[in-house]
Amino acid sequence: MAIKKFRPLTPSRRFMTVIDSSDITSKPTVKGLLKRIPAKAGRNNNGRITSRHREAGAKKLYRIIDFKRNKFNIEGTVSTIEYDPYRNCRIAMVTYVDGDKRYIIQPSGLKVGDKVMAAEAGLDIKPGNAMKLKSIPVGTIIHNIELHPGHGAQIARSAGGYAQIMGRESKYIILRLPSGEMRQILAECMASIGLVGNEDYSNMVIGKAGRSRHLGIRPQTRGSAMNPVDHPHGGGEGKTNSGRHPVTPWGMPTKGFKTRKKKASDRLIISRRKK
Repeated sequence: MAIKKFRPLTPSRRFMTVIDSSDITSKPTVKGLLKRIPAKAGRNNNGRITSRHREAGAKKLYRIIDFKRNKFNIEGTVSTIEYDPYRNCRIAMVTYVDGDKRYIIQPSGLKVGDKVMAAEAGLDIKPGNAMKLKSIPVGTIIHNIELHPGHGAQIARSAGGYAQIMGRESKYIILRLPSGEMRQILAECMASIGLVGNEDYSNMVIGKAGRSRHLGIRPQTRGSAMNPVDHPHGGGEGKTNSGRHPVTPWGMPTKGFKTRKKKASDRLIISRRKK
């Protein structure tokens, strides 16, 4: 997929770019795989904003994705490549020989008409196939990776994302994650072959404020432009650098301060993203 630019007929068009959508072959056709999710706009059950700078954005339907890939040893054919408003990658509709239809994350290179399958072991190493980590060769590029067997994929699901199998150690597989972190994951977990498609998404330029609003992102205000009652950086005569290290509206340092809490799973991390 390529990045499309526009003639600068308006100021917002001058820098705005979009992803070429010529790879999309169809709109949604299976109503059972669509679901309406009410927009919370960053509010909790009391109606109070708990996640700032959120709004409803454009209306959209959620596509139910098969993250578990637990339909073993039944071949499927990719029937359509579709747009998903809830994620930055494309999704593929897979029609199985028994008539079942499911959405999967589209790996790079997967096209309409390709055959895919999920199994515990014994499949070809080609994009779209899914196997348990213990059955995938060392060095393979993978995505859609489970953290706990049977729970569904949680790692490497966004556009261009992937992890690499670096080795084996008893009941664990050593992965290099998209962040650069080296981590052990149980060998019984499922993963899909290849990297997630739509790799150019990170190069896209939003270009105008209205496009962010369509995505559900409200404007942000600098803390230094506020009053002291609203932000620690606020107040002062004229423009000022606030006279302190940058902090959040609640006083938590924002540059280099470690906020990660200790977890039982920390023992599985071999080397962290930040040295």
